[in-house]
Amino acid sequence: MKPQSYLAALALSLCAPVALAQAAKPQPAAAKPAASKSAEPSAELKRAQDIVAGRCALCHGAEGESASPIFPRLAGQHPEYMAKQLADFKAGRRKGTMNDQAAELTDEEMKALGAYFAQKKPKAYTVADQDIAAVGRYIYHKGNSYSGVASCASCHGATGDGTAQLPRIAGQHAAYTEAQLKEFNKRERTNDNAIMHAIASKLTELEMRAVAVYLSGKL
Repeated sequence: MKPQSYLAALALSLCAPVALAQAAKPQPAAAKPAASKSAEPSAELKRAQDIVAGRCALCHGAEGESASPIFPRLAGQHPEYMAKQLADFKAGRRKGTMNDQAAELTDEEMKALGAYFAQKKPKAYTVADQDIAAVGRYIYHKGNSYSGVASCASCHGATGDGTAQLPRIAGQHAAYTEAQLKEFNKRERTNDNAIMHAIASKLTELEMRAVAVYLSGKL
């Protein structure tokens, strides 16, 4: 046998036991597919559903789309903002019909209600008066440099989505938004007033109405 052939055969004989040992070694079992999450709502969400059905739906609707402009639309609202407003109602920092409704809510229930309405899909109105909506669009995005009104978008965002601290105001009832601006102006709304009073006090009634109408048609 040639030396080269002998060396190749020797190498093969040495590697064969290793290869066989590796083949015989148990291989890790294939990962099992993750179990699908239960369609059942969490205990917190179930509690929120019960509260909504028994208390909130009458005014705000089960899906957060209140039929009356007296009551705000809650669908798509930031959960942190909602929980904070409920806490303010409970503590009396904000006055209104919600004081009694929030009186017995726990902190966990407030958070659960915020999460419940946050997952609902918001809707927008069809704006009939496009002329006044155009005025509102200008004020919302550019403010009024002549009267010192800052743009609403600088805080609530270009699309009116807000933040965890500032409300989502896109798609809100025009009458409700207008009423809140007037309450801020008169200092009748007693929470979040430090910032909003300075804004609302410089808005004319036409500008308040225009901004409210413009926002009602946004998503």
